[in-house]
Amino acid sequence: MTIASSVPTGGRLLIFLALIPLLSLDTRSADLPGSQDHPLIKRFGGSEIVGYDSKQFDAFELQTSTFLSNDLKTGKRTYARPPLKMEGSHLQIWYEAAGQTSSTELLRNYQNELKTHGFELLYDSTQDPQATNWTGFLSSLGEVKIATSRTHYVFSAADKKGIRVSSAQLKRPQGEIYVYLRAVEWGAPRDVYKARRGAYMAVDVVEVKSMVQNMVRVSAQEMSQAIQSSGKVALYGIFFDTAKAEIKPESKPALDEIAKLLSIDSKLKLHVVGHTDNVGEFDSNLALSKRRAEAVVAALVRDYGINASRLTPNGVAYLAPVAVNTTEEGRAKNRRVELVAK
Repeated sequence: MTIASSVPTGGRLLIFLALIPLLSLDTRSADLPGSQDHPLIKRFGGSEIVGYDSKQFDAFELQTSTFLSNDLKTGKRTYARPPLKMEGSHLQIWYEAAGQTSSTELLRNYQNELKTHGFELLYDSTQDPQATNWTGFLSSLGEVKIATSRTHYVFSAADKKGIRVSSAQLKRPQGEIYVYLRAVEWGAPRDVYKARRGAYMAVDVVEVKSMVQNMVRVSAQEMSQAIQSSGKVALYGIFFDTAKAEIKPESKPALDEIAKLLSIDSKLKLHVVGHTDNVGEFDSNLALSKRRAEAVVAALVRDYGINASRLTPNGVAYLAPVAVNTTEEGRAKNRRVELVAK
């Protein structure tokens, strides 16, 4: 006699009804706590979120051509064409589609989903005959700062043969949206990486927008105290466009305080030193850092009447970092202007 036959009909109905919530349980219940899908992009059926990070503002480089190489020491990646550089809100989601799913199937589903929302594909590695060298391509995913229920190497340790990549753009009046897709496969589970058999998709969504200025202004008095205690002060309130040396208008509050500092102490003489991150060639960064320092000196002399003999502009490119250059947060700290007492 089976268990079912020993239970009265009414009891079997109750058992069946009790099981319905379990049978229809959404995979979202297994998602990483605090994570959610982007409102414009559905997930692949049955997949779970296993990695998640969201930033209000970030810098991002989007691949739109063949990957060529990755320098593991500097983190610099090269492509057949320079990647698109952008800034805005940045959402990172890692999805796990366990079972028989392939990376190609996963990629195609996401591409089709993006097209339904009006996205234009900018790159598709499966349509690129030159996309044959993936050495080092996944290494950056092993270093990304993201909350995950797997290991940080669930992408970077995957089989290179299963790599599928695509990028897309949506043009909107309120700002463009870019999506970067990177899919990999695991042919068998690996406990050391907490990986299950199936496919994984890394989705990056960047909504282009201007940063809301929220810097705490360094006052002339604070500059003076820093110079007296350590001989220098680092300033992050002087702004330039990427690869440019023209000072942006929002830099005025910082320039006002520098001028006030020099007015309070008429004997103070300063080296104005430009610093960059390590993106690009050294010589070009060296020249750029010097031009930016010269622009600061010129502004102080022209707009505030500071005697030019009190200020010496110079640049050191990325020779004096205060943080690592392998993350955007670190690179942002390294891009600065320092005032150094003579």
